[in-house]
Amino acid sequence: MTTSRLPVFALALALVPLLSACVASSVVGLATAPVKAGARAIDTTADAYDRVTVSQSERDEKRGRAIRQREERYGRLSRDYERARRDCMRSDADACDAARGLYDEMSALRPSVPYEPE
Repeated sequence: MTTSRLPVFALALALVPLLSACVASSVVGLATAPVKAGARAIDTTADAYDRVTVSQSERDEKRGRAIRQREERYGRLSRDYERARRDCMRSDADACDAARGLYDEMSALRPSVPYEPE
């Protein structure tokens, strides 16, 4: 009976260093958990604050982007309108209808596109 217990005892002795490292790691993890949670809470608060507050330069960039998009849209409408107008002059009734629709859309968009003197 002593011979059958010897391999089990030897195996248990061999696992002790591994178990102690695992236990030590768990203890360190438990000890640092409150610090990590606090740091995560601070980061989350800072991220939320950054999302809520917008600087003047960010507002200017957003406004500039919106103006640029409206100008690009107006330019596309203008090109399409000229194309439809030329086709309308060639007696294309569908092109005349399209030109009227494009002109109406350009008229609605025109006040929101800033005028820049050349």
